[in-house]
Amino acid sequence: MRKLIFAAIALMMAASLSPLAPAPAGAEEARPGLLVNLTTDDTWSAAKAIMFAHEKALKNGHKPVAIWLNVRAVYLADKKRPSHVHGLMRGVDMSIQDMLAAFIKDGGQVIMCQACSAAAGLSEDDYIDGVTMGSWDVVSSILFDPNVKTLSW
Repeated sequence: MRKLIFAAIALMMAASLSPLAPAPAGAEEARPGLLVNLTTDDTWSAAKAIMFAHEKALKNGHKPVAIWLNVRAVYLADKKRPSHVHGLMRGVDMSIQDMLAAFIKDGGQVIMCQACSAAAGLSEDDYIDGVTMGSWDVVSSILFDPNVKTLSW
């Protein structure tokens, strides 16, 4: 009987020492953001990356959601460059530029690598509306945010 009493007292003491404070309001709703690092101008890969960022992350409440276009991916947002609509992607009947524009319209951010743009001979004027020219401050504020995950394509 004494063992049972001591066990009950120990359990009650342990319970009283553990934090039982309720979670902050909205904590269950908070979802980490996503930075998609996209380096290719391959339209199949790009369509998958953009769809994932838009449909899976942004539309499911993750914030912020950004796509960082760098290396050859800078060509994807060039408004003068025709974009292939990839037939292997079921349900995708938009160009890459249209997909990026829809992502931006829904609150996503498309960040362009400044150095890669210069190397490709492109400037901010060459890109579709809504693209942000990436500076170190813009990129690092998302990249090093502890509440943002990074995914590379």
